[in-house]
Amino acid sequence: MKPKLLANENFPAPSVAVLRQAGFDVFSIAESTGGIADHEVLARAVAENRWIVTFDRDYGELIYRHGLPAPPAVFLFRLKSYLPDEPGHLVAELWESDLEIEGGFIVYDDNGVRRRPLPTQGK
Repeated sequence: MKPKLLANENFPAPSVAVLRQAGFDVFSIAESTGGIADHEVLARAVAENRWIVTFDRDYGELIYRHGLPAPPAVFLFRLKSYLPDEPGHLVAELWESDLEIEGGFIVYDDNGVRRRPLPTQGK
């Protein structure tokens, strides 16, 4: 079963569409609650058990430095150049790969993919 995703406000709408067409349940901040603070986005992802897909590095700071509860996974994109639908395709491809995503802070940049474990916080 595919995970539920939360697309941060900066995640491109064409990528949200790609993920929905691929069968993912995607809640889009831009479509519904644009302008809310990052800690509110994080709290929603945790409450709804959604993976965050974002271009915003602040989630690493909130989770690792400030100790806020972590969602099941975070995808952070740090691509210098991309087509608007490309991040959506990359998430779908990573879901189909052997990479252990659940419990990971996944960074996708121009050099490839890195995974760092998320803190468990007593789960």
